[in-house]
Amino acid sequence: MELPSQYNAKDVEDKIYKLWEESGFFNPDNLPINKIRNSKLKIRNFCIIMPPANANGNLHAGHALVMTIEDIMTRYKRMRGFKTLWLPGLDHAGFETQVVYEKKLEKEGRSRFQIEPEQLYKEIFEFTENNKKNIKNHVKKMGASCDWSREKFTLDKDIIKVVYETFEKLKKDKLVYRGKKIINWCPKHQTSLSDLETSDTEKTDKFYYLKYGPFTIATARPETKFGDKYVVMHPKDKRYKDYTHGQKIELEWINGKITATIIKDEAIDIDFGTGVMTITPWHDATDFEIAERHNLDKEQIIDFYGKLLPIAEEFSGMKILEARAKIIEKLQSKGLVEKIEENYKHIVKTCYKCNSLIEPQIKEQWFLKMKPLAAPAIKAIEKNQIKFIPSHYKKIAMHWLKNIIDWNISRQIVWGIPIPGDEEGQVFDTWFSSGQWPYATLKTTGKNDFKTFFPTDVMETGGDIIFFWVSRMIMLSLYTTKKIPFKNVYLHGMVLDAKGQKMSKSKGNVINPLELAEKYGADALRMGLVVGNTPGTSLPLDENKIKGYRNFANKIWNASRFVLQQTAEVSLRGGSEATDVAIQSNRLPRRSAPRNDRLTKKDKRILNDFKKQAKEITKDMDNYRFYSAAEKIYHYFWHTFCDKIIEDSKKGEVSQATLLEILTDCLKILHPFMPFITEEIYQQLPPPAGGKKQKCLMIEKWIL
Repeated sequence: MELPSQYNAKDVEDKIYKLWEESGFFNPDNLPINKIRNSKLKIRNFCIIMPPANANGNLHAGHALVMTIEDIMTRYKRMRGFKTLWLPGLDHAGFETQVVYEKKLEKEGRSRFQIEPEQLYKEIFEFTENNKKNIKNHVKKMGASCDWSREKFTLDKDIIKVVYETFEKLKKDKLVYRGKKIINWCPKHQTSLSDLETSDTEKTDKFYYLKYGPFTIATARPETKFGDKYVVMHPKDKRYKDYTHGQKIELEWINGKITATIIKDEAIDIDFGTGVMTITPWHDATDFEIAERHNLDKEQIIDFYGKLLPIAEEFSGMKILEARAKIIEKLQSKGLVEKIEENYKHIVKTCYKCNSLIEPQIKEQWFLKMKPLAAPAIKAIEKNQIKFIPSHYKKIAMHWLKNIIDWNISRQIVWGIPIPGDEEGQVFDTWFSSGQWPYATLKTTGKNDFKTFFPTDVMETGGDIIFFWVSRMIMLSLYTTKKIPFKNVYLHGMVLDAKGQKMSKSKGNVINPLELAEKYGADALRMGLVVGNTPGTSLPLDENKIKGYRNFANKIWNASRFVLQQTAEVSLRGGSEATDVAIQSNRLPRRSAPRNDRLTKKDKRILNDFKKQAKEITKDMDNYRFYSAAEKIYHYFWHTFCDKIIEDSKKGEVSQATLLEILTDCLKILHPFMPFITEEIYQQLPPPAGGKKQKCLMIEKWIL
C-alpha cells in the first residue's frame, strides 16, 4: 500500500493513539508475550509508576519531558519482551492546588476565608476533576503508552485507606507525635510549610546595632525584640567571662525598663558581630532550640497574620514592615541605636508559592520522627540497592538523609487528606500521601500487581524534588513494605527556554508543549526533548530544534515511501527467488530463505554495519542513555540510510530486500522515540510471507 505524498501529524496522531488503546497492549495482562517470544523463557517484568502530575492545570514542558522519557523506557522494554506496566496517575497536590484555586477565587472577587470548608472542598474537587480530564488528554497527545485501566488518583478511597494504615502504624510505633514546636508559617496562605516548601531568598535590608544594657546586639528584625529578655553568649567567650549563666541585669528597652537574664550557650558564633545576641524563641528556630535547652519562656510577638500583638504597645496591630522604621525611631529617641548598616544582604525564608516572608511561629502540629526512618534508607543506598542516574545525586540524597529533621506533616488548609483524629480539621502534607505512591498504587489496582511489579524498576522524575519526594518514598516504602520502592532513580534536569532561562509567567517565556506538538507533531517535540538531554542537566528548549525534528519526520516519511514503492515494483516485475521472499516477508534472505549466498558483498557490509550500530544503540538504551541512542539513530537514518544506501540503491548497487530490511529495523529503533509516524508507516508494510504482521509496531520484537 502506497503512503500519501506528505506526512501530516494532525491526520495521524489521534488515529494511531486510538489504535493503540483499542489493541489493549498498554495493559501488560494483554501483551502476547508467549506468542511473540520464546515461551520457555521466564517472563520478565518491568514497571514504572508515573510521577502524578498536579491536577490543577495544564501539561507544562517539564511534564512533557517526563512523558517522553518514561514512554521511551516503556516502549523499549515492551519490545524487548518484558511484561511492561506504566501506571499513570494524578496528584491532588494539596497546598499547591489550593493556591491555584485561591488565585481563581481572587479573580472572582472571593476569598477562601469567606467560604465554608465543606463548600470550598467541593469546589476544589470539581475543579480538579475537570483538570484531570484535561491533563489525561494532554498525556495522550504526547503518545504516552500507559495503562489507563490502572489509573490512580491520590484522593482515591483505596489510596487514602493505605495512607491511613501507614499513619496508624507510625502512631503505634511512636514515630508520629503532636507537639508545640516552631514551624514555618505563611501569613498569606495561613498554613504551616515544611522546610522543603520554603525558598531561601537573598534580601537587602538595614542592619541595626542596638544597645542592650552593657551589650551591643545586632538585628535585621527590630520588630521581634519586644519580648527579648534573654541575652546569650558563648561560655568560652573571654570578653564576657565576668557574666555568669543565669545572672540578672536591669536595662532600658523599647517600652521601658526590663530585667534580662544572661544565658551561656555554645550555639553562639563568637566571631559574628559582638558575640552577643538576644533571643526571640517564638519567632526564630535557633532561638527556639536555645530556649528549649535552657527551659526558657517563649512569648509570641507577631500574630499569624503578620501583625504585632499588644506586647508591642503603641505598635500593636501594625504590620511588621510598617512598624520597623517607627520602632527604630523610638529606640533612637532613647539613645539605644548605636549604628545602622545599610545594604545588609542576608538570606530569608519565603513561601515557595507566593514569595511572602515566612514568619516562624510556635504552633501545635503533627510531626513525623525522621531519623528512625532515614537509617534504613541510608543503609539501602550505601549498599547500592538503589542506583542514581546521574550518580552524583546519591551523595546529595545521603547528605540530606544524614542531616534530616522531624517533618511537620500537618497543613491548615481544606484541600487534602484529613488527618484522622485531628479536631482542628488539618490535612496531611501532600508529600506524605505521594510519598507512598509506588506501593499504594500497586496495592490498589485490584490485581496481583504489588507481588508482580514491586519493587518497581525505575522512578523517573526531576532532580529538584529528590528531597520532597524521592527520599521520602524510599523511607516510607522501607518502613511499610520492608522493600525499596524502585531499583533505579533517573533524574532529569529542568526544561528552560531557548536562552537557558527558567520559564516563568512573569518573564513571558513559558513554552506550551502542546502548542509545539500541534504545530510540529508530537514526534518532533519528543525528539527535541530527548536529544542532547543528559540526565540531571537542564535543557534549553528551542522551537527551531523542534522544527528541525519535524523535518526529520518528513525525511522518514519520504524515505519510507520511496522504499515501499521500489520494493513493490520489484515484487510485481519479479526478481530473484530470494529477493521475492524477502520482499514478501519483510526479512532479508538470510532470515527468510536458506540461500544467503545471494546477497552481494555490499549488502552484507551494509547489514553488518547496521548490526554494529544497532548493538551500540541497544547498549545505550539499556544504560539509560536515551539522548545518545536517539542521536545515533537520527544520524544513521538521515546520513547513512537516506544519503548513502538509498542513493546507492538507485544505481542498482543495493538490493531492494536490503532496503526494506533496514527500513523495517530502523522503524523499530525509532519507535520508542517517534511512536506515531513509525506506527503509521508500519501499518502500511506488507505482511510476511505465509504469516501475519503484529497488530502494532508497539509489540514488535526489538532488533536484537
